[in-house]
Amino acid sequence: MNDTDGFFMKEALAQAREARAHGEVPVGAVLVMDGKVIAKAHNKKECAHDPTGHAELIALKSGAQMLGSWRLNNATLYVTKEPCVMCAGAMVNARLGRLVYGCRDEKGGAVESLYALLSDKRLNHQVEVISGVLKKECADVLKKFFREKRNREFV
Repeated sequence: MNDTDGFFMKEALAQAREARAHGEVPVGAVLVMDGKVIAKAHNKKECAHDPTGHAELIALKSGAQMLGSWRLNNATLYVTKEPCVMCAGAMVNARLGRLVYGCRDEKGGAVESLYALLSDKRLNHQVEVISGVLKKECADVLKKFFREKRNREFV
């Protein structure tokens, strides 16, 4: 991990905490190009009633609109949790240059845990991946959210 990756992952963690404050699964994403944040997002599945309301997709869409291009080959996406199949597919389709993520998702991760979509040579694009940046902090936000959710369900 370099200082830049840590800095932007902290921005993604702030987005994850924002999601948690709204009752969403705490995942945050920050899209960066040339050292500048061009989009920030957090999960909005529940509040938007949108199955595609993942932080990664929202950030990719917002960044592409801001740039006026769907091609994000010079951008880095920072996300607190390993992306799912849907989000990893969007990254390939956006020609994302680089993904940096915090903690693994052993049940749904499509980058390293269950699948390796971003490095699959059969696809028309591969994305550089850095994993484990602020891994403990990213995992802790999720663990706390689900612990509290379970406790509320049993009260």
